Amino acid sequence: MFKGFRDFILRGNVMDLAVAVIIGAAFTGIVTALTEKIINPLLGAVIGKPNFGYLIGHINGGEIRYGDFFTAIVNFLLIAAVVYFFLVLPTQYLLKKFHPTPAPVVTKACPQCLSDIPVEAKRCKFCTQPVTV
Repeated sequence: MFKGFRDFILRGNVMDLAVAVIIGAAFTGIVTALTEKIINPLLGAVIGKPNFGYLIGHINGGEIRYGDFFTAIVNFLLIAAVVYFFLVLPTQYLLKKFHPTPAPVVTKACPQCLSDIPVEAKRCKFCTQPVTV
C-alpha cells in the first residue's frame, strides 16, 4: 500500500504539478501587484476611476454590479497577457532554440550502391537500379 503511494508521489507529473501550484501562487502576488499598483492607477488616470466598480444598474430595486464584472474581465485579460507574453512566448523560444525541429528527410540511400538519392526517386541515378519505396 505504501509502495504504491510512494510511486504515485515520486512520479514526475505530481512533482511538476506541485511546483506549478507553488509558482502559480507566487506569480499571483506579482500579477495582483501589477494590477493594483500600476494598471488600476493608469486606468484611473484615463477614465477618472481606478476600476469599473462604479457601474451599477438598478432594476426593480435590485442592484446589478456589472462594473465589477468588467473589472474581473480586464483583470483576467491582463493576467492572460502577462502569462502569454512573459511565460509562454519565452518558453517557446527557448524550446525551439535548444530543441530545434529536425530537417525533413529529402534523401535516402540506394540499396544497391548506397548513394544518396531523392526520397521520391524510383530509380538510382548512379547505378540505374530500380528502388522500392
